[in-house]
Amino acid sequence: MSIQIPRGTQDILPGQVEKWQYIEQKARALCNNYQYKEIRTPIFEQTELFLRGVGDTTDIVQKEMYTFEDRGGRSLTLRPEGTAAVVRSYIENKMYGDPNQPIKLFYMGPMFRYERPQAGRYRQFVQFGVEALGSQDPAIDAEVISLAMKLYESLGLKNIQLVINSLGDKESRLAHREALINHFQPRIGEFCSDCQKRLEKNPLRILDCKKDRDHELMATAPSILDYLNEESKRYFDKVQEYLTLLNIPFTVDSTLVRGLDYYNHTAFEIMSNAEGFGAITTLCGGGRYNGLVEEIGGPETPGIGFALSIERLLAALEAEGIELPVEETIDCYIVTLGDKAKDYAVKLLSDLRAEGISAEKDYMDRKMKAQFKAADRMKAQFVAILGEDELEKEVINVKQMATGEQEEVSLSQLIPYIKQRTS
Repeated sequence: MSIQIPRGTQDILPGQVEKWQYIEQKARALCNNYQYKEIRTPIFEQTELFLRGVGDTTDIVQKEMYTFEDRGGRSLTLRPEGTAAVVRSYIENKMYGDPNQPIKLFYMGPMFRYERPQAGRYRQFVQFGVEALGSQDPAIDAEVISLAMKLYESLGLKNIQLVINSLGDKESRLAHREALINHFQPRIGEFCSDCQKRLEKNPLRILDCKKDRDHELMATAPSILDYLNEESKRYFDKVQEYLTLLNIPFTVDSTLVRGLDYYNHTAFEIMSNAEGFGAITTLCGGGRYNGLVEEIGGPETPGIGFALSIERLLAALEAEGIELPVEETIDCYIVTLGDKAKDYAVKLLSDLRAEGISAEKDYMDRKMKAQFKAADRMKAQFVAILGEDELEKEVINVKQMATGEQEEVSLSQLIPYIKQRTS
């Protein structure tokens, strides 16, 4: 029996990986413009970090984590999301003492969740995310949202929609919590076992239930917007004002509940409205998480961030028929005839590469015609043809593949010749 790839994972092969690299480069350049610095955290952390940081009432913690014991009996978990690990590192490395505040970070890497694989959703997936820690200015909320929107727009996506909500401060959430309990309690027996457990622990999570989302009580549940105190209303109004100032269209949806326990105040999602994208339309989600740093053991620190799946971003690009400009070419392919030319080409190839010229030669002892076909498959801009006669005269024939024009060039001038025409 042959060994196959684990369910819910994927091999990203040459021809596809270039699209990933292109998106990653776009994200890094954008973060540089916005002054977000990269952070890299371990792929696994202590399980307690996610219990406290993500929330023990979430689907992630209850059903989806890859948790194991190491040889020392310690419980470790493959990271299911990025924020908790970033906050742990922020505390452990005392970034709150840095004179440059807020601390603005981004990450990119694999996450792991045990869930049913489907189009655009995998058990190992890649997230790009940003976190801004230390500021409770609503302008930073707008900046974080702006960065996410700019990434999608820079890649050419048109059918996207920003949806925002406010979950309010602690006082507002407590008032809303009581209203939700009173609303659901009389008929909680009609809901799934998860919702019944959440009623007292975190009734807001009932609104995010996928099993009972069509229950009539969902449609009539109390809106958080009706329970915002004056301070929370002012904050949410200011976020909307800044988004308008930045010409970022948005829709307010009072039913929007993020799937993690740590959110308060601003919550948002970016959706794809592309035809044929699928039933799950969310591309990106995020929000403010004042209180998370304290929950994990750090000082009182406000924060806001988002995370998006690269896989779902690629699916959205495909749904809109957008081709990324990632066609791979090389500058020069060396075609050789005869053993002496073949030997000489080893050093010549190395010299070309040392000067920053992307180059290749034949390693399969192909005939001249087959070497030209290989150069064509690799979309070489130039083919440099070297035989024993040329070697004696210290020249090489260079053919420009796009025009078919061929020119004899001194071997000593091949590098400047190629450089001048490919720069």
